[in-house]
Amino acid sequence: MNVENDSFLEKESISKLMRKYAIPCIISLLVAALYNIVDQIFIANASYLGSYGNAANTVVFPLTVIALAIAVMIGDGCCAFVSISFGKGNKDDAKRSIGNSIVLTVVSSIVLAAIYLIFSNNIISLFGGTVNNETFEYSKEYFFYITLGIPFYMFGQAMNPVIRSDGSPKFAMISTLAGAVVNIILDPIFIFVFKWGMMGAAVATVAGQILTAVLAIYYLRNTKMVKVEKKDFALKGYVVARTLSLGICSFLSQISLVAAMAVINNMIRKYGALDAIFSQEQYAQIPMAVVGIVMKFFQIVISIVVGMAAGCIPIVGYNIGAERKDRVKELFTKLLICEALVGIIALIPVELLPHLLIRIFGSANESIYYTEFAIKSFRIYLCMMPLACINKATFIFLQSMGKAVESTVLSMIREVVFGVGLALLLPIFYGLDGVLYSMPVADVLTAIASLIIIISTYKKLNEKVKI
Repeated sequence: MNVENDSFLEKESISKLMRKYAIPCIISLLVAALYNIVDQIFIANASYLGSYGNAANTVVFPLTVIALAIAVMIGDGCCAFVSISFGKGNKDDAKRSIGNSIVLTVVSSIVLAAIYLIFSNNIISLFGGTVNNETFEYSKEYFFYITLGIPFYMFGQAMNPVIRSDGSPKFAMISTLAGAVVNIILDPIFIFVFKWGMMGAAVATVAGQILTAVLAIYYLRNTKMVKVEKKDFALKGYVVARTLSLGICSFLSQISLVAAMAVINNMIRKYGALDAIFSQEQYAQIPMAVVGIVMKFFQIVISIVVGMAAGCIPIVGYNIGAERKDRVKELFTKLLICEALVGIIALIPVELLPHLLIRIFGSANESIYYTEFAIKSFRIYLCMMPLACINKATFIFLQSMGKAVESTVLSMIREVVFGVGLALLLPIFYGLDGVLYSMPVADVLTAIASLIIIISTYKKLNEKVKI
C-alpha cells in the first residue's frame, strides 16, 4: 500500500468516511455479539434448559470475553499501528505488524484454551457457577465445547480489524456475518431437533467461528494493499511493543469488564441467597440468568457504539500521521453526537417496553418472579446508557489517536475503580438491588472524568490546527 492509494483518508469528506468504515465495523461487531445472544435466546426458549441454561450461559460469557480481550488487543493495536504507519508512508512497519499479530494470536489462543481445559471447574466456580447444581453442570458442558473453539474465535476476531486496516471493511463484515448465519441455522437444529442441549448451542457457535477464521486466512493470503512476506512473521520487539501498546486499551476495557462481571456474578449469588424469593433452590438461578440477559442487550448497543468508534481508527490514525488535526477534531465531534443518539434511542425500549425484551428470552416459560426482576433490572441497570455510549466512544477514539495513557486510565476508572468497586460496595447497603445500581452510578462518575479529557483533547487539537 502507498500514500497515493490511501490519500482519500485525508481528502474524502469525514461523513462519507464514517459511513464507509463504521457501518461494516458495526455490522461485524453486532454479528459477533449475536453468537452468544443467539445461543441464549434458543437456550431460554428450550423448556428443558430454561433459566438454568441461561444462568450457565451468563457464567461462561465472561470467559469468552477474556479470549476476545486478547484478540482485540492484538487486532485493534495492529489496525492502529498499520494506519499510523501508512499515514507516515512506512509500509515495512505495517507489514511487520500484521505478520507479528498473526503469530501472537495463534500462540496466545492455544495457551488460553489449554488453561481453560485444565482448570475448567475452578474457573467456572470463580465466575459464580455454583449458584446451584443444575447451573454448574450446564456451565461445564457449555464451557468445554466453547473452549475447543477458542483458537478459531480469537483468530477471526483479531484479524477482523487487520482486514479493515487493509482497506476491506466489507470483507471483514461478510466473514463475521457468514459465521453468525451458520450459528443461527445450527442452533435450533442442535437444541430443538437433536436435543443436544448446552453442547448443541456451543457446537453451533464453534462451527460459525471456524468459518470466520477460514475466511480470514483466505483474505490474508490475498491481501489488497499489503503483501505480508515470510520475514514479517519473525517477532520484532519494537513492533510487538508498539502494536500491543496501541491495543492495550481495547484489552483493558474488555478484561476489566470480565473482572466486573465476575464480581457481579458473585454478588448476585451472595445477595440472592439472602433474598426471600431467590434464596429458594428453584429460583436461585433467576437473578444470574436475568442480569446476563440485560448484559446481552447492552452488548448489542455497545457493539454499535464500539463499531462506530473502532471503524474510525484507520481514519484517525492516518490523519494523525498526516498531521491533519482539523479533520480529527471534526471526526471526534461527529462521533460523539452519533454515539449519544444511539444511547438515547436504545434507552426507549429499555424504559418503556422491558416486558417485550424479556419475552424474547423465554419469560413465558418462567415464574412471575423472573419477569418482575427482569423488568426492574432493565430499567435500573441500563438507565444511563447514553453516558455509557459516550464514555466507550471516548476511550476508543483516544486510543486511535495514539493517546494510550489517557484511554487506558479512563477505561480503568470505569471498569475497575467504579465497575468493580461499586458492585462490591452498593450491595452492602441495598442488597441485590445494589448490584443493579452499580452500573448507572459508574457511568455517571465516569462521564465526569471523560468530559475533562474531552475538553483537554479539543484544546490540543485546536492548538495543533493553529500551528
